[in-house]
Amino acid sequence: MRLTRLAVPPWLAHALRAQRGPVPWNAVVRGALAAGPLLLVAVLSGRTSLGVVAALGAMLTGINDRPGSRRVAVERLGVPALAGAGGLLIGSYAGQHTGAVTLTLVLTLLGLLAGAVSAVGPVASGAATQLLVGSAIGAGMPLPEPGWERALFFLGGAGWLLALRLALPTTAVNAGDYRFDGERDAVGGVYDAIARLLLAAGGPDAARRRVALTAALDHAQDALAGPRLRRYASSGAERRLHAQYAAALPLAEAATALAWVGEAVPARAAEGPRRLAVAVRTGAPTGPLPAPAVPGARFGTPGSTSVVPALRALHEALLHAADAFDRGSGTALHTRRRTAVSVVRTALGSAGREYGIRVALCFGTSAAVAQALHHARWYGNHPHWYWLPATAVFLVKPDLGPLASRVLCRAAGTVLGAVAFAGLALLLPRPEGLVALVAVSGALIPVATRHFAAQTAVVTVLVLALVMVGGEPQASWNRIVETLLACAIVLLVGHLPTLGQRGGTVRARLTRATEAADVYLAHVLSDGTAGDRTGRWVLRREAYRALAEARSAIDLAAAELPALARHSEGTGEVAATLERLVDTTTACAVQLDDTGRLTPRHTDRITELLGELAERRERTGLRAAPARSVAV
Repeated sequence: MRLTRLAVPPWLAHALRAQRGPVPWNAVVRGALAAGPLLLVAVLSGRTSLGVVAALGAMLTGINDRPGSRRVAVERLGVPALAGAGGLLIGSYAGQHTGAVTLTLVLTLLGLLAGAVSAVGPVASGAATQLLVGSAIGAGMPLPEPGWERALFFLGGAGWLLALRLALPTTAVNAGDYRFDGERDAVGGVYDAIARLLLAAGGPDAARRRVALTAALDHAQDALAGPRLRRYASSGAERRLHAQYAAALPLAEAATALAWVGEAVPARAAEGPRRLAVAVRTGAPTGPLPAPAVPGARFGTPGSTSVVPALRALHEALLHAADAFDRGSGTALHTRRRTAVSVVRTALGSAGREYGIRVALCFGTSAAVAQALHHARWYGNHPHWYWLPATAVFLVKPDLGPLASRVLCRAAGTVLGAVAFAGLALLLPRPEGLVALVAVSGALIPVATRHFAAQTAVVTVLVLALVMVGGEPQASWNRIVETLLACAIVLLVGHLPTLGQRGGTVRARLTRATEAADVYLAHVLSDGTAGDRTGRWVLRREAYRALAEARSAIDLAAAELPALARHSEGTGEVAATLERLVDTTTACAVQLDDTGRLTPRHTDRITELLGELAERRERTGLRAAPARSVAV
C-alpha cells in the first residue's frame, strides 16, 4: 500500500517554520539584566507603576535586539524607543482628555501614519510598531503618574537595555578593540560566504550560496554604516574594518562570475577567502594566500575557457585583499544614503498606502471595540483595555509575516503563555516571584524570537507578570479573549477590498529592484566606465540589496491565504529573471575587465533575459521598466 504525502499549504508551512542557529548567549544575558532588575528597583523604592513602564520599555526594546554592530544598535533600538515614548505620551494625554470617539479617531490617524512609515524600512517599521503599542498602552493603562513621566521612564528602560548592548560583549569575536566585535563578525561572515560560493560553483547549491553571500554583504554593510557623529571612521580599528569590507567586494564579484559560468573550480580557490575570514576575526596577519590557479591557465572541460577571466579576477582580488589587509586603511562602504525625498516617496507610494490603510483600519477598529467593551464592563471592572489594539498592531503589520501565520501563532502563543502564567502565579510568591519571572522571561526573548508563537508566549508571560505586580490580578483569561477578538478583527479587515492596490508592497519593491538592475546593467555595458569600479560596486550592491528585499516580500506574499496570495502571482518568476540578469551583468563586468569585450555567450544571455523580463512583467501587470538604450 502506497502512502501519499500530504502537501502542507504555504500559509500553514510558514506558521510551523522556525529559525535555527546557536543560542545568542550575550543577548540572553542582556535580557536577564534588563526588565527584571528595573522592576526590582522600582518595587523596593515604592514606585512600582513606573517600574512597570520602564520594564515595558526594556521588553519592547529587547524584541528589536538583533545581532550586529553597536553602531547599528543605536539606530535599531534607539529610534523605535523614541517613537514608543512619543506614542506613550500621546496616548496618555489623549486617553485622559478626550472622549471615546475622539480617542478612536486619534489612534486611527496614528495607525495611518505608522503604517505608511513602515514601508520605508526595518527601523522605520520597528518605530511605527512601538509608536502604536505605546499609544495603546498610554491610553488604555491608567497609571497615577502624568504622561510625561511615563514617557520618560519608558525611555529610561529602553535606554538601560541599549546601554547594556553598548557596554557588554556582543559576540565571541573579541580580538583587539571589543567595541567592533559585531563588525568583525559581520565582515568575517562575508569572506566565509565567498568561500562557500566558490565551493558550490558548478553545483546545484550555487544559487542558494549566492543569495547567502548577498545577505552577508548586506549585514556587513549595515554593521559598518550605522549612525556616527563624524562623517568618516574615526579610529584605526574601524578604518581597518572598512578596508577589509571593501576588499571583499571584488572577491564577491569574481565568485559570482565563477558561479555564473556553472563549472566547478578547484577547492583551493576557497582557501584564500577562508584565511581572510580568520584574519578578520582574530586580528592576526593573513599570511601567504594560495592562488586559486595560475592566471591564464586553461583546465577542465573544453568549454571552460570562460572560467579563465573569472579565475584571473579572483586571483587579482586576492592580491588586492592581501594588500588592503596590510595597509588597513579605508573609508568607502560603497553605498548611497537615501534622501529625504526618496523616503517620503516610499511612504506615500503604493506600499505605504497599502500599509497605512490596513493598519489604520485594524488599529482603529480594535481600539473602538476595546473601549466599547471597557465602558460596557463586558467582563467586569477592567480598566486596562490596551491589550486588544496592541495585539492588533503585531498582527496587522505585513512585514512581520503572512497574515494567516501571524494570527495562528499569536493565538496559540497567547493561550500557551496565559495558561503557563496562570499556573505559575499560583505557585510563585508575590512580588519577588513575579519579579524573577520577569527576569527569566526577558532572558528567553532573544531565543523565542525564532518563532512568532514562542515569542508571543514569552511576552505574554512577561506582560501578565508586570500587570499583576502593578495591581491587576487575574488578567490571563481576559487576555485570551482579547487576543482572539484581535485575530478576528485583523482577519476580517485584512481580507476587505480597500483603496490600496493589493500586492502593493511586492510591486513597489520589485519595481525598485528592476530599476536598480537596469542602472547596473547600463553602467557595465556603457562606454567609458571600465575604470569606474567603485561606482560599479555601488550599483551592484544596490541591485542585489533591492533584489533581496523584493524576494523577501514575494516569499511572504506567497505564504498568505490564497485570497491574498493570488495578487502577487507571477512576481516570483520576475524576481528569478532579475536575479539571473544581475548575475549575468556581474559576469559581463568581469569579462570586460579582463578582455575588453563580451563573448557571444554573454551578449546572447543578456538579450534573452531582457526579453524574458519584459514578457514576465507584462504578464504580471507590472509597469514597464525605464527605457534605456544599451548596446549589447
